[in-house]
Amino acid sequence: MLTERAIEKYILEKEPYYLPVGNEIELFTAAYQAKLPVMLKGPTGCGKTRFVEHMAWRFKRPLVTVACHEDLSATDLVGRYLLEGEETVWHDGPLTLAVKHGAMCYLDEVVEARKDTLVLIHPLTDDRRILPVEKRRVVLEAPDEFQFVISYNPGYQSVLKDLKQSTRQRFVAIEFDYPPFDIEVAIVSHEGQVDESTARDLVTIGQKVRNLRGHGLEEGVSTRLLVYAAQLIRGGIAPVSACTVAIVNPITDDRDLQRSIQEIVTTVI
Repeated sequence: MLTERAIEKYILEKEPYYLPVGNEIELFTAAYQAKLPVMLKGPTGCGKTRFVEHMAWRFKRPLVTVACHEDLSATDLVGRYLLEGEETVWHDGPLTLAVKHGAMCYLDEVVEARKDTLVLIHPLTDDRRILPVEKRRVVLEAPDEFQFVISYNPGYQSVLKDLKQSTRQRFVAIEFDYPPFDIEVAIVSHEGQVDESTARDLVTIGQKVRNLRGHGLEEGVSTRLLVYAAQLIRGGIAPVSACTVAIVNPITDDRDLQRSIQEIVTTVI
C-alpha cells in the first residue's frame, strides 16, 4: 500500500553514531516504556537530533521529523485533501503518519512553531494519547510504540518565542549541553574524519569561544560547526581558513567579536 511505502522511508537502516554524555539513554528509555512525551533542552548543534535518531534506531521505530517554523499550521501536521485528477484525495501529514504507524515523531526546534498550532498536540501528550483529525471526523489512538519528542533551545527564550506552560508541562525534559572535552574530541574526530590532534585543536577553540557567551556572543560554537571545520580540513582546506568559514563567520556578524574569535583560532592552531 502507498501508506506502507510512505512509512518505510522513515526507517533508519544504519546505527546513527552517538556517544552518550550521561544517563540520557536510560532516561529516554524509561520515558519510552512509560509512554511519556519527551522534551530535549539544549543549545543548537549539541547533539539533540542525533540522539533522537539513535534512540529511534535502538527501538527499531520509524522516525518522522518535522522542522518547525512560524508558518507551520495544524493542517501541515495532520494532513489535507488534495485534488488529484478528478478526485479529492486525503494525504496524511507527518504527525498523522507517525501516530498510525507507531513511529517516533520529532518536532525539531518546537519554539519556532505557532502557538495555536502547538495546541493540536496536547491530546497526544497526556494520558489520552489521541489525535483528533477534524477534517475526516475521526480520532486516532496512538499505539504503545508511538513516541512524541520535541527539541527546545532555552537560549531562544523571549516574550514572543517561548513555550507556554500548558505545553511545557506535558513533557519530561532531558537537558543537553555541549559534550565534555574528551567526548567532543572523539565526536569531531569520527564525524569529521580527522586525526585526534586536529580534533583536539578544534574542540579547544570551541571551548574557548564558548567562554565568550555573555560577553557579546549570544550562542557558543556548536559541535556541529566543529565537525564542519574538521570536514573542510579533511578536504584539504588550511585549518585557519576552515575555522574562519565554519566557526568565525557563522556565529556572529560583529566585527570585533569576529576578530576576537579569529585570535583564538590563530593562537590554538
